[in-house]
Amino acid sequence: MKQPLGLILAGGLATRMGGGDKGLLQLGTKSLLAHVIDRLRPQVDGLALNANGDPARFTDLDFPVIPDSIDGFAGPLAGVLAGLDWAAELGADRIITAAADTPFFPRDLVARLVQASEGQAHPLVLATTPRTGEDMLKSGGRKRINRHPTFGLWPVALRDDLRTALNNGLRKVVLWTDKHDGREALFEAEPFDPFFNVNTPEDLHRAKELLEHS
Repeated sequence: MKQPLGLILAGGLATRMGGGDKGLLQLGTKSLLAHVIDRLRPQVDGLALNANGDPARFTDLDFPVIPDSIDGFAGPLAGVLAGLDWAAELGADRIITAAADTPFFPRDLVARLVQASEGQAHPLVLATTPRTGEDMLKSGGRKRINRHPTFGLWPVALRDDLRTALNNGLRKVVLWTDKHDGREALFEAEPFDPFFNVNTPEDLHRAKELLEHS
C-alpha cells in the first residue's frame, strides 16, 4: 500500500506572534516550514501546503499551495478538508497532516498513525502524548494525554461529512473525530514533547535552544 499524501497546515492567523506566517520564521539555518518539510517529505507520497492569502509568498516550494474552501478561518478542520479534496483529485484515499509551526515532530509519525488505524473502515487517528507536570496539575489529574489535532491521519471517504459539519458550524477537531470513532497514537514526550509548537516569541527562543541540543 502506498504511503498517504502529506498536508502541512499553515492556515492560522498567528495572532500570538503578531500575525503573518509563523512557518517562515527562521530557526537555525532555515525556516520553521523547511524543518517541517524535511521531516514530513520522506514519510509521505506527496506534499501540499494549506495556506490562505497570496500563495506567491511560497513560490519557492515545489508542491501545491491550497487555501481553505470554508470562509472565515474555520480552524484546522478547514485545512484538513482542503487537503482531503486535493487528495481526492489525485485518487488518494487518505492524508497525513502536520502543523507548519512544529519543527520537532516524530520522524516515524506516519508509520505510527497508520499502524494505529489498522482495522478501521475509515482510517482516522490523532497523535497524542502523555500529560506531565504542570499539564497534569491544570487538569486536576483527570486528563492523562494531550491530543494534537493538527497531527493526524484522515480518510478521503469522510470529506463530504466533514464539509457538512464545517458548514454547520463545527470547529472543534475532537468532536468530529470522536463522532467517527477516531483513534489515538501515543508518542513519548521525553525529553520534551515532540509536538511542541511555536506560538509566541518565547516559544521561538525555546525552539532555538532545543535545536542546539537535538
